Amino acid sequence: MKNEVESGQNNKKALINRARLVGWLLFVLAIMVFVKLIRVQYYDTFKGKTWAEYSEKNDLKLDTIPAMRGNIYASDNSLLATSLPYYYVGFDTKVADSAYFYNHIDELAALLAKNFKENSAEGYKSKIMRYRVSKSKRYLRLKSREITHLERERLKKWPFFAKDRKGGGGKFETIYKRYKPFSPMADRTIGGIDPKSGRGYIGLEASFDKQLEGRPGIGWVEKVEGGLKIPVGDAFNVQPEAGRDIYTTLDMNYQERTEIALRRKLLEMDADFGSVIIMEVATGEIKAMANLTKRGPGKYEEVFNYALAGSNDPGSTFKLATMMALLEETNMDPDQVMVNTGNGAMKFRNHTIRDAHRGGFGTITASQVLEKSSNIGIVQLMQRYFANKPDKYLGYLKQFHLTQPTGIHMKGEKPPLIRDRKSKQWSSYSMYFMAHGYEMQMTPLQTLAFYNAVANNGYWVRPMIVREIRNAEEIEDKIPPYVEEKPIASPETIRKVKKMLEGVVNAGLAKTIKSDLYQIAGKTGTARKLINGIYTEGKNYTSFAGYFPAEKPKYSCIVIIDNPKSSGADYTRYAGSVAAPVFKEVADRIYAYDVAIQKPVKDSIPEKSEDVKWAGTISDLNAISKTLNMTPAPADSEYATASLYKKGKTKWNPREVDSRDVPDLQGMSMRDALYLMENKGFRVTFRGSGKVIEQSLPPGTNKSGSKTILLTLQ
Repeated sequence: MKNEVESGQNNKKALINRARLVGWLLFVLAIMVFVKLIRVQYYDTFKGKTWAEYSEKNDLKLDTIPAMRGNIYASDNSLLATSLPYYYVGFDTKVADSAYFYNHIDELAALLAKNFKENSAEGYKSKIMRYRVSKSKRYLRLKSREITHLERERLKKWPFFAKDRKGGGGKFETIYKRYKPFSPMADRTIGGIDPKSGRGYIGLEASFDKQLEGRPGIGWVEKVEGGLKIPVGDAFNVQPEAGRDIYTTLDMNYQERTEIALRRKLLEMDADFGSVIIMEVATGEIKAMANLTKRGPGKYEEVFNYALAGSNDPGSTFKLATMMALLEETNMDPDQVMVNTGNGAMKFRNHTIRDAHRGGFGTITASQVLEKSSNIGIVQLMQRYFANKPDKYLGYLKQFHLTQPTGIHMKGEKPPLIRDRKSKQWSSYSMYFMAHGYEMQMTPLQTLAFYNAVANNGYWVRPMIVREIRNAEEIEDKIPPYVEEKPIASPETIRKVKKMLEGVVNAGLAKTIKSDLYQIAGKTGTARKLINGIYTEGKNYTSFAGYFPAEKPKYSCIVIIDNPKSSGADYTRYAGSVAAPVFKEVADRIYAYDVAIQKPVKDSIPEKSEDVKWAGTISDLNAISKTLNMTPAPADSEYATASLYKKGKTKWNPREVDSRDVPDLQGMSMRDALYLMENKGFRVTFRGSGKVIEQSLPPGTNKSGSKTILLTLQ
């Protein structure tokens, strides 16, 4: 026991001794810092004077040194936004000694006149001389606008600017400008910088401003006339810390195709604005987000993020939520439950509810109510099953994640407005108008997140647009996908509504976008615009929300076209003719681009298919052969043709292209045909796209004849 007590006392003394040692070290460090400050202030010199003397005479101040803002990257690491350094060119006229100054002033003036062209050589010299002899002025900017880094490197060889030459006085004031290589694509999503504060004010620039801005440094500057601040050296500066880099989920290939398709439809329909979002089903990663607003005749620009903050009555896309609530409540078979929609018009509480189809749909199944987007049918089903249970219906909407924002990591998301019975605007018929997408406000992103959950077998996924935050190559923060553990509805309900959404495209209002290559599932939506408190005829908010390929969904997408205009009634009223074609065009492009979602080629090759031909270089054909597990092409020729027959077996035929005669170009891609013929001295014109199927000069034609060849592609 005694030994244990003595051991404890010894340990206590050791800790006390260590604490005293640390305390003394900190005290000595504080003394050293104090001594260093005194030395810098009163003993270290700058231009022959102590810092205290120089500061008193020359208005020397501590100022912040801006940090280099972090970069923003796309999903493939291509650069979306970066900060480039620019420089104002200044000159402290009183730094150089007299001999150097008068020996080189003419050379400097001549260089300024030749390169900057804002004054003559004599004019530059005269102005510099005035500042040289002035008692109140000494510093001037030699160019009104800033120069690039490359220009700065060239200027560093000039007199007064070169470090290896005597004299000095040349100054570069550094500023940073934000540069977006893909601009104007995704401009609103990427965001912008306030030129005065240097802070992000919209988009990702604002949402991740704290991470991007870095940490400013502190340095000595001299304030001169005009409020200009001249750096006076960096020996005692605290250097800035660069901002972090943001790695997004955006794919600029998808973004480009999305904006092209959206802009084309907006121009065609002379619409007010449009928005498209593409999202990956399993992860919620946003691959493209386009927002275009009409800014004049035929002119559309990104000025507002409708995807994130553009609330509106969603219209018939919301019928999916109502149908799911009905299925969850009743477990009915939607193919057996019948609804009489009559002649397309129904009086309801001093209001007339109409179906888009003139003459009505008559008696249809509950599945067809969704497929044909019958307003009357969905209201009748609501009356039948939820007339006395409004709270139950509202509870389902909450269960489906429709009453709260998505929580995406971007500033500016507008919360959905879905009234409950506590609201002053609630009435006894509110629920029936909500059933087909009225008396509420939702953003396109919120609607898409709901459809994405259906595509993901009922599991709701939070939309995400940033994957990682890095410090150089070191990952500091990784943002994983967020998926709810509990599905928003039963597997049976999800299975039923998936079948209905496929029916909308196969036989319903969106059958014009049916594809032979893959299955699209989705729902059209057309809502009258609420203007001055009145839902106005002819002013429509059209949309299409869905996913593809329906059998194994990888992407979900929503398209919004606001206030389309056309002389045809079909275009002014129905989303199936306005928003759905944009969805189809975007989906087609993605399907062609993403090989992982395409059906295997061998599944679609007939047993005998001598007409299925390709032509090209041996290297290209062998690359294709390896991927498709086909017989490799022979190596005894540069070009060859390939025909498929007998369930995918390949027949190869070498093709002669080296002679001066016109070769057989059929089956070749435009790239290969153009390369061959232009190298032979021909002028190539073409029509169509795809493979060459006809050529105006037959194979074997000698070069001595026509030197122009027309290619027909298909």
